[in-house]
Amino acid sequence: MYRWKKQEEPPVVTPATPVRPGAKNRPTPSRREAEAARKRPIVPADRKAAKQESRQKERAERARYREGMYRGEEWALGPRDQGPQRRLVRDLVDSRWNVGEFLLPIMIVALPISMLPNRWAYIVGFVVLYGMIVLTVLDAVLLARRAKNEIRSRLGEEPAKGTFWYVFSRSVQMRAGRVPRPRVTRKGAPMTPAAPRS
Repeated sequence: MYRWKKQEEPPVVTPATPVRPGAKNRPTPSRREAEAARKRPIVPADRKAAKQESRQKERAERARYREGMYRGEEWALGPRDQGPQRRLVRDLVDSRWNVGEFLLPIMIVALPISMLPNRWAYIVGFVVLYGMIVLTVLDAVLLARRAKNEIRSRLGEEPAKGTFWYVFSRSVQMRAGRVPRPRVTRKGAPMTPAAPRS
């Protein structure tokens, strides 16, 4: 009689390490293998090209920062120029003619005249020079008082410390050299700040 052979089932291969859900299920690399994987080339292959690329990026970043500062964007301004109070003060100064704008040109003319070997020339130069300084300070005091009143009425805040010196320092600068650039005309109309010269 024939004996029916039982069908042999394939052997079940049991992994040496059971698979666990959520585990990495792979051998931990050795220290040498981990250090080799972390290694990156410190020095680029083409140093000249990498240096040139780095300079271009730095130049582009400086240009972007300078343009933002000229336009008066908050992210590009220093702590001294940031905030709505400083923006309001700049607009007040830029919306009028200031005596301090003429201080530097008059000093350039009056100083040489006061050093001439002539008594009347010395007196004229002295009176014009120091008279201009006094008028500049008085004009800045009046403008700072107006700026503080505008801050209280428009912003509902107390003026920050240093408002007078901020008014004075901007009012004695010639309009073309002010940074941030003026956003208003002499009559107070809005305008687009001029772009920096490259």
